[in-house]
Amino acid sequence: MARMSHPGLRLAVAGAAHPHVAYVLDELPLRTDVELVGISDPDPALARRYRVLSYADHRSLLDAQRPDVVVVAGIYSERGPVVVDALRAGAHVIADKPLCTSLSDVDAIAAAASGTGRSVSLLLEKRGHPETLAARALLDSGALGSLALIAASGPHKLNRGSRPSWFLDRSTYGGVVADLAVHDIDLVLWLTGAREGTVSAVGDALHGAVLLRAGEVAATIEVSWLTPDAAPWHGDYRMRLTGTGGTAELMWARGELTAVTQDRPPWTVALPPSRRPAAAALDALAAGQEPEVGTSASLLATRIALLAQDSADGGGVVHRWAA
Repeated sequence: MARMSHPGLRLAVAGAAHPHVAYVLDELPLRTDVELVGISDPDPALARRYRVLSYADHRSLLDAQRPDVVVVAGIYSERGPVVVDALRAGAHVIADKPLCTSLSDVDAIAAAASGTGRSVSLLLEKRGHPETLAARALLDSGALGSLALIAASGPHKLNRGSRPSWFLDRSTYGGVVADLAVHDIDLVLWLTGAREGTVSAVGDALHGAVLLRAGEVAATIEVSWLTPDAAPWHGDYRMRLTGTGGTAELMWARGELTAVTQDRPPWTVALPPSRRPAAAALDALAAGQEPEVGTSASLLATRIALLAQDSADGGGVVHRWAA
């Protein structure tokens, strides 16, 4: 990726339907190298809040402001074409998940990124959680031996009464597997380094179960909108790593990582500081570099999640995937 010659980034928001847009906007007071230049969203309230120009559609925003970076966090089914247009306009993209809701959109985004040399970075915040960073370090140390199995659980509260209508409509939402499983799919790929495998899934509108083969590692991923309203957390997210030499369990909602090995009884692993979801991507782009969660990782995790959603819709058909 070519280095940028200007001292700062002109950043625009194209769609703010999901509150995860705050991952990027919360960085603005902390930085002097990023300037918010405009927002396109049907609701002009966010533009008023940040005292920037509001645009009726993303193309008008792109034409008027020529941003260096575009944040995409609109209605899920509308994201794919927005990402493509932003890339073709010469901008890098930081996107909330899901990146898009169809495999044809993935192909179009891949072609646009390749043709323009611009990057796409998906906001996969689990990568920067302390439990995840410590688990990766533990795995890299060899303490767990060779990774064999991964089991992840990602229940969420639906909060139906506060959800917008598009979120409850399959045609604009895209499916629970595509939406929620992408986080853990990305972690499986990141932890294993796998470049090929298979994926299948079963489920319905509120839950899904994914079976992902990533190289020699077998992973199961359970996702749902079934966390009870009275639960003290939005979701009791967990992941268990089973290796030939030990196991580790990440309990994100509880802020804990535990491990046990062949020669050490169970212990609680010390955790490093958390990483803010959008900080690393902005750091990289400001330096003219590809973000750690770059185009290849963003597209592959999205493609596998959409293949899993297609499998669930089709009764569990097995799809092959390759990087």
